[in-house]
Amino acid sequence: MNRRRLITAAAVLALSASTAFAQGAGKPMKITLNFLAAAPNAGFMMAKQMGLYEKAGIALTIEEGKGSGTTAQMVATGQADVGFADAPAAMQLRSKGAPVKIVAPILQTNGFAIISLSESGIASPKDLVGKKVAVQPGTAQTILLEAILASNQIDKSKVDVIAIDPAAFVGALLEKKVDAILGGADFHSIQIRERGFKVTDIFYRDVGVPTVGLSIIARDDRIKADAELFRKFVEASLQGWDAARKNPDAAADAVVAQFPAVKKAQVLAQFDVVNKLLCAPGAVSLGKVPEKNWAVSFDLLTQYLGLPKDKPVTDYYSTELLPASAASCS
Repeated sequence: MNRRRLITAAAVLALSASTAFAQGAGKPMKITLNFLAAAPNAGFMMAKQMGLYEKAGIALTIEEGKGSGTTAQMVATGQADVGFADAPAAMQLRSKGAPVKIVAPILQTNGFAIISLSESGIASPKDLVGKKVAVQPGTAQTILLEAILASNQIDKSKVDVIAIDPAAFVGALLEKKVDAILGGADFHSIQIRERGFKVTDIFYRDVGVPTVGLSIIARDDRIKADAELFRKFVEASLQGWDAARKNPDAAADAVVAQFPAVKKAQVLAQFDVVNKLLCAPGAVSLGKVPEKNWAVSFDLLTQYLGLPKDKPVTDYYSTELLPASAASCS
């Protein structure tokens, strides 16, 4: 009888130890993406596919988002441990008192672009004079058009800006109702190319508006409570992004494996743009934006998007969680 009890007790202890080990091997975390699964957020799926989060002791759940603004709100309200959102969206939310901070810019410059059919001959901002440009009111792309025009000494009254539903952007351009649209080179341009048209992308970053792009964000208090956990998450994510940029085909497979509704061909096409945005000019490593780019972003956001100047730009981001071993940009 005693022997039987001893065996039972040993089994219970073994089961408890096994459960504790399993729990310790993966602390639950959830990331909300900026939008639907695609190349601009593929590095996270790549890292998960490679087991990098598991190796770091993280059991990661990846969920699709509904826009950077909504993602930033979810992080601010604690509905997600980390988020992937455009830096300006996160910065604007923080300026209103939300405890969200940028901890690792992944796309070091934005993918905003002035998009036109190549046959239109629009090759620079100055070619927009006298042309019709479709915009979505209230978006960063639209507001920052004024910065582009100012930076290139263009009288904004000489550009015909037309507000239309973004769902009609591609159709309006192909039907030549407008001469150009303000959109994402990794989204709208690819849709147009898929239909067999040649496209010219004038990237905002190349014409005076190199604002920081999609970034990993988290709450101040959660970072403070477990900085090591977030440090491991950032390191694993950057390793995943490094692998994704080197092998887009495998990264596309990882996206499709975790989100079957996504088309692999579209993800691969998007990588042609995404890989141009992972490192800003002058950047040394993944995840670390040159200070001058932060300064330019801050100046543009305070001047055109109403970001207050009462706090320095360093209040909006931190480099403390970035690994010293982050992959080189070269």
